[in-house]
Order: sequence, then structure tokens, then C-alpha cells
Amino acid sequence: MEPAFLGLIVIVALALAFDFINGFHDTANAIATSVATKVLTPAQAIAMSAVLNVVGALTGTAVAKTVSKDIIPQEFATLELVGAALLSAIAWNLFTWWKGLPSSSSHALIFSLVGAGVAAGGWSIIIPKGVQKTLTGLVTSPALGFVVPILLMALLSWLVLRRMRPRAVTRNFRWLQIFSAAFMAFSHGGNDAQKTMGIITFALSAYYSQKFEIVPLWVILSAAAAMGLGTAVGGWRIIKTMGFKVVDLKPVDGFVAETSAALIIEGASRLGIPVSTTHTISTSIMGVGTTKGFRKVKWQVAGRIVQAWIFTIPTCIVLGWVLHKLILMIGV
Repeated sequence: MEPAFLGLIVIVALALAFDFINGFHDTANAIATSVATKVLTPAQAIAMSAVLNVVGALTGTAVAKTVSKDIIPQEFATLELVGAALLSAIAWNLFTWWKGLPSSSSHALIFSLVGAGVAAGGWSIIIPKGVQKTLTGLVTSPALGFVVPILLMALLSWLVLRRMRPRAVTRNFRWLQIFSAAFMAFSHGGNDAQKTMGIITFALSAYYSQKFEIVPLWVILSAAAAMGLGTAVGGWRIIKTMGFKVVDLKPVDGFVAETSAALIIEGASRLGIPVSTTHTISTSIMGVGTTKGFRKVKWQVAGRIVQAWIFTIPTCIVLGWVLHKLILMIGV
């Protein structure tokens, strides 16, 4: 087996490992609120999320094309560059998972790719438009995630909640939250799994020395399967942070947070914007919490989450750069 082909196999395996880790790292995005409100047991929520993550991953490739073509031109793709980016993103994902922090797997991968790209060819090979699209998603998705739930809760209160008794609200929204959790899992798969599709397509362009305008079917299916398997494993550490430590949630709160976040993520996926599902659902939970009063949100925990967001970009750029240099140095 030729060394270059063996390298491609290793890269694809690393990419699928990243997707798997992304699945159990980000399981909390889809299920934390439904577990916290006891609408679903952890086992039920994880099983539902795993299936719908796979379904969502099969619904489009717009985000995959952004990752594979709009961050670094495919003609600059090398297996060393892709390997460094993946190792960097995996390392950051595992570190934040160990710490129980819901960081962004999406931005870990993309800014690791930027760092490795800079190491390979300097800042001149980075496509500003693609990075700007990512940064736009980084800023707008959590901002919308905070605002939309407040507006949705106000609308529900005016139309429905003020006319219902508390027991009726809890009973009805327990059922509705199951659907919102399913929608959240579907949208998560639709955005997050596509990053892996994009990075594998980028690696294929490096090996075959040609541009790929279409994501191959086997790439779509394997990324969807890896995401689903990772989700099935679950990520209880982050589930506890997201579901129990930020704000005390009721079924109506979970419904509003999940529905708001899923709508934002789904819209971004259709536009080809790689957003952080973690950022979006986190701020949605905070937004719901503020409707109960600012003191109801545990802002110290929220602050730790924001710190993880802030550190992801520079850390992954540096880590991607360092790992690319190391890979070239040791001749892997």
C-alpha cells in the first residue's frame, strides 16, 4: 500500500473519530433540557438524538462545501494540513469534554484548519470570505439564541400561558418538548456532521490533486453514521452542565430553548454557515432563564461557558499551527 494512500486512510479515520467525539461531546445540545425537565430519561433522549442526528446529517451539504472550499482553497490541501487540523480539534474537544465545558466542536475544527493553513502557506492562503462567514455565525447564532427565546416566551405567554393553569402548562409542554428535542437533534446533525464531510472532502482533494465540487455519497453516509454512534455513547458531563447548572428548567422552558435554537441552526445550515450548536443552545437556555429574572440564571457557570468559547479560537489556531510544524518535523 502506497504511503500517500495509507495517509489518506489515517486522515479519514481521524475525521470520523472527530465526528464520533463531536457526537458524544455535543449530545447535550439536543437532550440536556429534556433530561433536566424529566420529559425523557437519559437513555430515551440519547437514543432519539442518535437516530435524528443521522437523519439530519443526510439532509444537505451546504456547510460541508463551506469547510471544504471556502476556508482554504483546495489546491493548497495537503494530508499533513488536514491531519494537523483534526488532531488539534480532537485534542480541544477532549479537553473541554473532560472539564465538562460545552465548547464549540465546529469552531475548534475550522480554526484548527486556519492555524494549520497558516503554518503551511501563511495568512495569504486563508480565504477571508469563508472565515468571515464562520465568524458571522459565531457572533449572530448565540446572539439570536439569547433573544429569540425571550421573544418566543413572551409570545407564548400572551397567546397561551396566561390562560392555562400551571399543571396544564406542564402537562402539555412535556409532550411538546419531546418534539422540540427531536427537532434540535435533527438540526444538530444537519450542521455539525457536515463539518466532517467537508474536511474529508478537503483531504480527498489533497490526495487526488483535484477539486471536488460534490461531496461523495460514501463520505456523507460515513459521517452521518459516526455522528450517530458518538451521540449514542452520550456525554453526561456536559449534560449536567447544560441541563442542571445554568438555570432551573421546566418543560415549557425546554420547549422554547430547543425550538429557538433548532430554528436558528437549521436556517444557518441552509445558508451554508457553520455555526456552533453548543453556543446556540447554551444562550437559548440563558435567554429562557432571563424570562424568570436575571437572578435565576447561574451567571458564574454561564461565564465559564463563555470563557470556553473565547479561548477556542486562539487556542485552536495556535494548536493547529504547532501540530502542522511537528508533523512536518517528524516526517509523519
